[in-house]
Amino acid sequence: MDKTEKFSPLGERGLQIYHNPRCSKSRQGVEVLENSGKEFKIIKYLDAIPSEKELTEIIKLLNISPIDLVRKNEKIWKENYKGKELSDKEIILAMIQNPKLIERPIIINNNKAVIGRPSENILTII
Repeated sequence: MDKTEKFSPLGERGLQIYHNPRCSKSRQGVEVLENSGKEFKIIKYLDAIPSEKELTEIIKLLNISPIDLVRKNEKIWKENYKGKELSDKEIILAMIQNPKLIERPIIINNNKAVIGRPSENILTII
């Protein structure tokens, strides 16, 4: 069964992980969810890039500012955005245009979300 899906709107989501298979922390997140025995969906966000509305909703669920979801050590950030005065909307659009900038893994369980770094964070919402 393929667990990979696109973002589901609020109220229809259940347990999901925004996953990058090339990231060790993201793979650890999938492992934590698999070990939990719960059903979950994998969203490969580099392929199924969230829309502005979806990413804004994720940020609200995480209860953080958009800048807190940015991977600030990525080359794309350093070369194109670092040191600039950006609005929240501009930061969100930068992440959509360059999804590698989105911190991962993000785990959503209905109306709760965490960034799975460290992977123990995941246990707080499953």
